[in-house]
Amino acid sequence: MSRETGSEAQQSQGAQQSQSGTSSSSSGSQSTSQSSSSSGTLSSLDTLPTQELPSIPEDQESEELVPQPWGRLFALGKGFSNCDCVNDEYWFGRDKSCDYSFSKLGLSETGFYQNYSKKHFRIFREMGPKNSYVAYIEDHSANGTFVNRQLIGKGKRLPLTHNSEIALSIQTNKVFVFSDLMVDDQLVFPREFREKYIMSKTLGSGACGEVKLAFEKSTCNKVAVKIINKRKFMASGIRETNPAFNINTEIEILKKIDHPCLIKIKNFFEAEDYYIVLELMEGGELYDRVSRPIKMKEATCKLYFYQMLLAVKYLHDNGIIHRDLKPENVLLSSSEETCLVKITDFGQSKILGETSLMKTLCGTPTYLAPEVLNSLGTAGYSRAVDCWSLGVILFVCLCGYPPFNEQNTQLSLKDQITRGEYTFIPKEWKHVSDMALDLVKKLLVVEPSKRLTTEEALEHPWLQVGTELFNSLNVQCNLLLPRKQGNTALVTRGVMRAWSCFCGEYRKRDTMMGNESFNSLASWQ
Repeated sequence: MSRETGSEAQQSQGAQQSQSGTSSSSSGSQSTSQSSSSSGTLSSLDTLPTQELPSIPEDQESEELVPQPWGRLFALGKGFSNCDCVNDEYWFGRDKSCDYSFSKLGLSETGFYQNYSKKHFRIFREMGPKNSYVAYIEDHSANGTFVNRQLIGKGKRLPLTHNSEIALSIQTNKVFVFSDLMVDDQLVFPREFREKYIMSKTLGSGACGEVKLAFEKSTCNKVAVKIINKRKFMASGIRETNPAFNINTEIEILKKIDHPCLIKIKNFFEAEDYYIVLELMEGGELYDRVSRPIKMKEATCKLYFYQMLLAVKYLHDNGIIHRDLKPENVLLSSSEETCLVKITDFGQSKILGETSLMKTLCGTPTYLAPEVLNSLGTAGYSRAVDCWSLGVILFVCLCGYPPFNEQNTQLSLKDQITRGEYTFIPKEWKHVSDMALDLVKKLLVVEPSKRLTTEEALEHPWLQVGTELFNSLNVQCNLLLPRKQGNTALVTRGVMRAWSCFCGEYRKRDTMMGNESFNSLASWQ
């Protein structure tokens, strides 16, 4: 509102005086200065008794500071939820009096619930000078509390450092990862990444980078982030040989790859390094599963191998050759025997060109096809290279040892592979069916044109026996699996329910997996 001029103010003042029936000899001399400093309010208020100005609400004058958490527990275990540590002490356990009560979360349905104590552990901090503190975890359980796989011991405590893993009852039952919010280690990551994710601990590392656990800020869902050192592992000459190459375009193509048995690329960031955000698989690598002293059952091998076949066929149908298939690149959804498997790193060649492959060549190329070794990774090759690698993986799954190894003193590893010379140790294969053995032999063929394709492998007799159970399973899959692009989560849940049903019956009947159910899953693309 504009200020009034002096004459306008005087007219206003005079009008007000006549209306009120009062006058003042001094008011006329004062009216100009008073009204000129007003904002268009009624100047008759000036004649009223002195009044206090209206008070400003406290929430406007000075907002009360909301206590900020000093630590956060990100949930890892099924049924658990995140916990922000604002107070100095928190109790965890089955008792309802605990600050974090397991019983209130409905954890009683989980397998470990009865192993948890009423007061299992507490987390607290001890303050130091200048607002510093040390966080501790103290064990009060009968069955144990573990930090980074180390047993604390009842009545004892350990310092709780940033990214520490907390497990209950046994080392592998990981329920939380602790994030010290006073430790600002996020600044090393790109700003765009930090806006969406909170980076946590390292899950593993390899020739082409490391993989870290991260959490989506919007949902707190867990993801895996593969960090590739761009300067060290940038594809040699890829931009020079193909000036039109655009990594963001390649990533967008890979993000559209959508299959229940392929790791989904969720996001991508490019800064000094590449950051590839992937869905997280918590069952570890197939490598760890086949490295156990007890061999996998043939039924389990079949369950995993069929999923791998479908995934690789889908890649081939979309013009992608993996080129580096090995147990380390096959991930499991859980620690259960019956689980979903997913292939990862299928787009790495798009990002790193030949660099990744050359790293494998310089290491132990146990799973590489003969034509790749003969060309030293420099010549073109077909999708048949993936079928060879699948054959080696199946061999290892069935018997527990690789067909080609450096312990052979007569031939070098390269010569064993390029000649296709391997042996079946009778005692390791005595419980493996002839049909499984036949499939291995037809995949490990040196001549690429004579090697089984993924389509032919899917038609192999090992995967062709049907029963009423499989007909029923086929109906379930047809109802749950969309024919085109759809909800991957629904697909995964449906497949897992169907496969769980199958594997339970398989153990009871000792039958073989049926083709009808497979055809249904194979139609998903």
